[in-house]
Formats: sequence, C-alpha cells, structure tokens
Amino acid sequence: MPQRLFLLDAYALIYRAYYAFIKAPRIDSQGRNTSAIFGFVLMLEDLLGKEQPDELAVVFDPAGGTFRHREYPDYKAQREETPEGIRIAVPIIRQLLEAYRIPTVEVADYEADDVIGTLSHRAASAGREVYMVTPDKDYGQLVTEHVRMYRPMQGGGYEVWGEKEILEKFGLSSTKQVIDYLALLGDKVDNIPGCKGIGEKGAQKLLAEYGSVENLLAHASEIKGATGKKLLEGEADIRLSYYLATIRTDVPLDYTPGDYQRAEKDEEAVRRLFEELEFRTLLSRVLGKSPAPAKAKPTLPPDDLFASLEETEEADTPAPTTIPPMRIEVLRAETLPAFLERARGAKVLTLDTETTSVDALRAELVAVTFAFDAETTYYLDVPQGREEACELLGQLAPILQQASTLKVGQNLKYDLQVLRSYGVEVEGPLFDTMIAHYLLYPDMRHGLDELADKFLGYKMMSFEEMIAPQSPRQFDLRQVEPARLQFYAAEDTHITYLLYEYLYERLEKAGLMKLFTEVEMPLVKVLLGMEREGVRLDKSCLDRQAGELQGELARLEGEISLLLGHSINVNSSRQVGEALFDELQIVEKAKKTKTGGYTTSEEVLEKLRDKHPVVEKILDYRGVKKLLSTYVEALPELVYPDGKIHTSFNQTIAATGRLSSSNPNIQNIPIRTPEGRAIREAFVPEEGCTFLSADYSQIELRLMAHFSEDPALIEAFRSGQDVHQATAAKIYGLSHGEVSADMRRRAKTANFGIIYGISAFGLSERLSIPRREAKELIDGYFASYPGVARYMTEVVEEAKKRGYVTTLLGRRRLLPDINSANAVVRGYAERNAINAPLQGSAADLIKIAMIRLEQAIRERGLRSRMILQVHDELNFNVPLSELPEMTSLVREVMESVYPDLRVPLEVSIGHGANWLEAH
Repeated sequence: MPQRLFLLDAYALIYRAYYAFIKAPRIDSQGRNTSAIFGFVLMLEDLLGKEQPDELAVVFDPAGGTFRHREYPDYKAQREETPEGIRIAVPIIRQLLEAYRIPTVEVADYEADDVIGTLSHRAASAGREVYMVTPDKDYGQLVTEHVRMYRPMQGGGYEVWGEKEILEKFGLSSTKQVIDYLALLGDKVDNIPGCKGIGEKGAQKLLAEYGSVENLLAHASEIKGATGKKLLEGEADIRLSYYLATIRTDVPLDYTPGDYQRAEKDEEAVRRLFEELEFRTLLSRVLGKSPAPAKAKPTLPPDDLFASLEETEEADTPAPTTIPPMRIEVLRAETLPAFLERARGAKVLTLDTETTSVDALRAELVAVTFAFDAETTYYLDVPQGREEACELLGQLAPILQQASTLKVGQNLKYDLQVLRSYGVEVEGPLFDTMIAHYLLYPDMRHGLDELADKFLGYKMMSFEEMIAPQSPRQFDLRQVEPARLQFYAAEDTHITYLLYEYLYERLEKAGLMKLFTEVEMPLVKVLLGMEREGVRLDKSCLDRQAGELQGELARLEGEISLLLGHSINVNSSRQVGEALFDELQIVEKAKKTKTGGYTTSEEVLEKLRDKHPVVEKILDYRGVKKLLSTYVEALPELVYPDGKIHTSFNQTIAATGRLSSSNPNIQNIPIRTPEGRAIREAFVPEEGCTFLSADYSQIELRLMAHFSEDPALIEAFRSGQDVHQATAAKIYGLSHGEVSADMRRRAKTANFGIIYGISAFGLSERLSIPRREAKELIDGYFASYPGVARYMTEVVEEAKKRGYVTTLLGRRRLLPDINSANAVVRGYAERNAINAPLQGSAADLIKIAMIRLEQAIRERGLRSRMILQVHDELNFNVPLSELPEMTSLVREVMESVYPDLRVPLEVSIGHGANWLEAH
C-alpha cells in the first residue's frame, strides 16, 4: 500500500481556526487571543489521530510577498491587515510544530500554494499518495489520480476531493480546465480581475464549448453578442488572471521519499508550550495524562475535523489539578431521618433532579441528589406513583424551605419548577452556577459539561453513556442500570458543588455579587412563576389568520408568476435562483452555494430588491410563509391541556443581559408588519380579566441621555418633548412646528441608529437617501448632541483599556476584539462597546421592575399575574376589578425603578381583550 503524504496549507488553516472563535475568542491571562493556536492544534491532533499519515509537512507563505506581488502590485492589495490574534499565533504555532517534530517548509518568493503544488507533483511521481489539507478551492487544479484535496468543511467535518469531485464541484469536463475557469471568474479576495460579466454558468458553458481559455480567446471574435464583446475587451485581464491563478509546480526545492517522515513529539516541549498557553484540558488530552477520575472519554473529537473548534475554556484563574473523589450514599427509609437532621444544620445544600423530560412542567421525577460539601453526594430514588412521590418529597420540604440554607444548583429554575409540581416550594437564597458563569463570561457556553471541563479538567458522563443501550429519543430513565443512574445523577451535584465554590470567589473578585444576589437570583423565582402561569391562546383566532395568510400566499404566487411569465415553486431556492439569475440575469455574478445552486437568502435578496419587481414579491411571500409556519400554524401545537402557552424564559442566552424565550420564542413575534402584529390578537386574558401591557418608552435613548450627560438630550426628555421632533428641529435648524413628518422619521431613525453604531452607508440604506445626505444627517446629529459623540468616543477608549464595558448595575460585556487590527472585527466590538451599556442597563432595569412588581402583587394579595416579558415590555393578566390598582402600581414601580437616572423613565400602559389591543 502506497505511503501517504499530508501537506498542510498553514495560513489557510490558521485563519480558519481564528475565525471559528470570532464570536467567543479564547483570551489567556495575559490578554492574548489564542484562538488560532488552539484551533490549529485541535485540527492537527485530529488529523494525526484519525489519518495516521506516513509523512507530514506544514507549508507557510514567506514574509515580504512573492513573484505575483512583484509582477502585479495589486495582487491581494485590498486585503485587511492581519488580525493581531493571527500575528501572535504564527510564531507560536511554528514553535509547536517544532515541539511536535513536524517539518515546516517555506520558500522565498513563492506562496504556500506553489510549494504544495511542487511537492505534490514530485511526491506523486515518487509513488506517494498526496493529500493537500486546505479549504482553498484553487488547489483543485493540482488534483490527479494520486493527489487529492483534504478539505475542511464549514461547521465541522472534511471531504476528500479527487478528480471526480473536482469535475462535479466546478462543472468542468477536465481538471486541466480549473485554471481556465479561475481565469474567467477572477477572485475578489486575491484581487484577480477575471473577465468582467462572465459568471460561473457562463464560464462553464464557454469551456464546455471551447475547451480552454487559449482556444476561447482565439475564437472570441466569432462569438456573437455581449459575451464576445466581453471576451475581446477583457483579453488582457483574462491572460493576467490565468497567470496569477496558476499554481506553480516548478519551485526550486527537492523531494525524496521519507523527507517528512513522522517522528514522536517532544512531550516536554509540548507540555511547556501548552502550560504557557494555558491549554490545561488540551494538555491532558494530548499527553494522555488526564486529571479526571477514571471516566475518561476519547481524548480527541471522534468524528469530524474541526468539530471542536467552538470549544472554549477560561484561563484567567488556575484550575485545581485534581478534584475530590465522589462518595455516593443512596438514601433509604432507614437513613433518611439522619440525612434530614444533618441537612437542618447545613449552610449550603446543592441539589439536582433527574426526570423523564426536559419540559419542567411535564417532567416526572425519577431521583433527587443532594450535597452539603465535596465529600458525599446523597442519592434518593423517587417513586413513580404521584401520591407516594409527594409523600416522600413532603419529608424534604422543611430542609428545602430553610431560609438559612443557600440552595445551589445548575439551571436551578428547572429543578425548582419540577419540585413545585410535586407540591414542594424551595425557599431561601439561591446560587445558580449556570447564571454565575453567565455573569462572568456572558459570551461563552454555560452547560455543566463545559464548566466541568474548563474549570476542573473533568470529563462528565454523557447522557448517552448513562442510558445506553437505550435510544436518546426513546428512553425510560427508570430502566437504566441503578449504579449507572446513581453515578450520573450524583456526579451532576458533586460537580455543581465544586463549581459553586470556584465561581463564588470569581463573582466576588469581579464585583458582580450584588448583581447576582439582588437581581439575577430573585428573578429566577419570578420567571418560574410566569412560566407556570402561562398565557391563554385563542386557537380560533389563529385558524382564521391561517386562512387569510394562505390566501395572501396564493395572491403573491399569482403575481410572481405574472412577472416571470410562468409559474415556479417559490419555496424552492433552486427555482427562485434560476429564475432571478439565469432567466432575468438581474446581476452579473450571482453567489452560489457549495452544492452549486444560487444563494437566495433574505440578506442577498434584500440587496436586490430594487433590481426587479419580482424580488420584492418573493420577499413578501417568504415573510408571509414564515409567519404562517413559525407562528400561526406552530403556536397551537405548543398549547398545553390547560389551553395556555407556557414559554420558557432564559437568563443565560443573550450576552447583553436581556431575557430570551423559547417554546415559543415570544420575543421574536414580528411587530413591524400588520400580519405580524395580528398574531398578538391570539394572546388573550382569562375569563373576567383584561390583558394589560406596559412598555418603557424610548428607554435606550433615555439611557443614552444619562450616560452621555448631553444637556440638550436631557432637556428634551425632562421637558416632555417629542424627542424625535426635537432632534429633527436641532439637526435642520427649525422650530418644532416647522418639522415635517419626513424630517421626524429621519431623526427617529438617526436617534435609534446612532446607539447601534449605524454608519452613513447603513443610514442611507435604511432611509433610501444618498450616502452624502446620510452623512450630513449624522454630522448634524452629533453637532446637535455633542455629549453623545463624546460618550461614544470615551466608552470605546475605556473599553480598549479595560477589555469590557459595564451597565448601570455593573453587568459586564467582554470585548476581546476591541483592539483588533482587523477593521471589521474591531468595528463590531466598538459598536458593542457603545450599545452594550445601554441595552444591558435597560435589561437590568426591567428585571428589577419585575422583581418588585411580583413582590408588590403578592404583598397586596392581588390575583393579577405577570405573564410575559418582551424586551422593554411587561404583560399581565388582570381581573377587571383590579385594573385601576394594577395600572397605578405598574406605572409607579416601573417609572421609579432607578431614581438616580438623569432623565425620567416613562411607561406606556394599555389594556384590552387581547395583547394586540392592549399594546
């Protein structure tokens, strides 16, 4: 069997690793972005373990450019400056490769493509099977019977491209045509011009007929119409593109079989580098010395190349090298009294439930586990019969209701909800490790498995391992082998206790304990009550709307067919793409998917809205279709036997601090279109009640006035002016009475756009005005409110120093990319720096309002209940007899929630027979 040589395109893989972490970068205790290094090592380890290559080399581009740059100065000229995370990574990756004893290759004046092309050609001639590890499709020109591409895919996994795959991907008849194809298309990333006006389909058609670029240009004068003209006019660009796109196979370097033979890594050097980089978990995996107990899992991702690129671990606090062993005590009737006695004197009680469902309101209890410390975890089986289960849990109620005992858990709201279903209320202070981690690292993942791995270097038993050999989709937890279930359940509680000790200290150190104990933890009980209360849904209303929307879809289908001259399946992306880009040819070069079809996403079509009337109709059709499938048809399926929707409110999803909801996602019900707003009509109050809605008015603009201390903006709110009209008057230099409706609309868009960092281009797009006019509008805004401009500058500068921004209550938004040399990455972080204090503070304030309102409602003995929260809006089910009192109470609490604000908070309140009418 021939030996295999793997050649890795270093920079292509490093960039890919870096951007895989772009939303949640890995930052070490020195502030270095180690994402690219971590991702590259994961990829390398996976490749070594899975493929066991006989020979391996990593090929780098040389510093200072190549012959292409010298002969064509515009080559890659428009590329962004290399992100500092990659600049940091490259020399360290070189050190790591030296420690792994993997040879690196670099040849002056030649790109890695050329070096890999030459080595591939020579190694194949020497009898090697060659695999080029790169995501770059240009390598397709090098593929032969013995040279293949080993191509990582988006989202994980890899695919091997041989000659057959190349021909399918490029739509060509020979791999020799790949360079011709690239020469016609050009490459925007590398600034290779190609032939203007020739797209993928056109290139494929021309090469199918003429075979090569040389033959095509020789017959260009014979080709009629626009295509012939484009070829004649673009001949020089095509020939230049052919030269630039050709990967050289004659680089001056030799290859002898065995030159890149695998060698054993230098473990001490690897260890030293991993410790310096704070890759604790990776260290144990790579060197095979896990600090975890004997529950080892595969040391590397078992399936897909790059599958673990999203894995992250915090590195700012050293993790323990070992964790205490877990002792499990199974509670029985005779040992339960002694356990309860000990629990009465406990300061901390960690708990976890094992149930039959992820739906807390439908779940049945199978077991409960407890821990007071890191030594012993107590396991208690719960009888299947409801009466017996309630009787047993009733014995636990006193310890769960002790005000002196801190109740600790991971995702506590779920456990508390399940216990409430069995008549047990958990009282006293709470500590949720998931929420604690969320406050510390809002952009990370907060699952127990991840936290155990990151902080404790411990790999937990998976759910699949625990229920084996049952199917995860159809399982009976009560049929699991008792010892395995006991270990799995006890492990959750044991690890949660250890994380509590670790995260408690981190919260204190970060100054987040007050926000945690006074806002996030009390909110858990509020949300629990809202979820259990639910909101009634009028199915007949949705049935009527479904019929109306079906009719609207039929009408739009007819209009689309009329505009195209024939009917298409509007739900088929392929048919839509062919109609727009092949038939109508509304753009010269349409973007394609990996499977060869045209990209017809909403984002793409929005940019083409003005190109042809049919685009707008297709967008309208999709909007109606989404409403129908996502809400009007889906909502009735989520109704519980009590006739209500019981959405789940999530505290740890949005990095800004805002709540989110799921099953269904109430927050995303559209309000900009009449059809979207109409969905709210189906949300109705109980019999004899009214639906009351209270919404903070322009809260983020008011917070901007507070943070910026701009006198004019503060005065506009204090005097009760229409702030959008006041802004328009200032920008245009008019009196309030002279401001037109269009001026106010533009000022409103500017007001809200500015706090999201909108650019002149973005504002021009949103208002459909020239970019020059949009820039003048923004300049006028900042001239009118110089305090806002100053705030935006100062908050970004402060974020660059600290690496994060804070809200009124100290909530942090980490911004690791705020100093990035990459303008796109840095710009995203700067916009977050400006907006996060505003959006996060608004989230903080409404959470405080929810806690205080819940408390006031209970203290007054009212039957009214809070049932929904959507961004800056609270909704209540209110008995008609309580409407005056609730209206007054809600306004008073919401408007007085933060007395130190420089401008008054204002709340709009309405009520009616449904949510639409109330809002």
